[in-house]
Amino acid sequence: MNIPITFVVIFAILFLASAVKILKEYERAVVFRLGRLIGVKGPGIIILIPFIDKMVKVDLRTITLDVPPQEVITRDNVSVSVSAVVYFRVVDAAKAVVQVENYYFATSQLAQTTLRSICGQAELDELLAEREKLNMKIQEILDADTEPWGVKVSKVEIKEIDLPDEMKRAMAKQAEAERERRSKIINAEGELQAAEKLLQAAKMMEESPITIQLRYLQTLREVAAENNSVTLFPIPIDFFKAFLKKHSD
Repeated sequence: MNIPITFVVIFAILFLASAVKILKEYERAVVFRLGRLIGVKGPGIIILIPFIDKMVKVDLRTITLDVPPQEVITRDNVSVSVSAVVYFRVVDAAKAVVQVENYYFATSQLAQTTLRSICGQAELDELLAEREKLNMKIQEILDADTEPWGVKVSKVEIKEIDLPDEMKRAMAKQAEAERERRSKIINAEGELQAAEKLLQAAKMMEESPITIQLRYLQTLREVAAENNSVTLFPIPIDFFKAFLKKHSD
């Protein structure tokens, strides 16, 4: 009697081990019964019929897909290497298993071809300056193409754009020329403002000659403060005209 009981216990344990499955919160089980899809189960404890039900486990968490560098020729015939990162997740586990053989590999290949296509339609300046626009465009195309697979592409980011060495040198020269141009413009604007201020000062002195005398005295004071030696300077006759005029009155 002990042998049949032991056999029954072992059989029950094996049955439970193959029939009872525990799925995490982010996991779903796509269940097939005799080859036919019967539904998606989980999370928690699910029960399968041994040798009849087959389960394919699907992870619903967001997946980070690193798109390797792609050689791209832009619309203005510049060869660049572009890499990106794609964030996506499975929203329909049944479609992800039934509609495509390997949704991860399929999404990866589609991301590479879409990246080459979109970047090839843009010019180099647009590729460097309008990454956000290109990111949105790639994301929309990938999301539309992967929707039948039960995959949702939430975000695409272009990571690096590698230029040929000769293009880097040309852009460096262009940037240097632009900085020099801006420097010359700033210096010219400064000289123009200084000239305008001098013109205003000259007109003011012409209207009020006494300001010339005050400026002369200020200059003498500055010279005397900076030099310790004795300084001889002439005093213009015009300096005394105001005092002589006042004394004669």
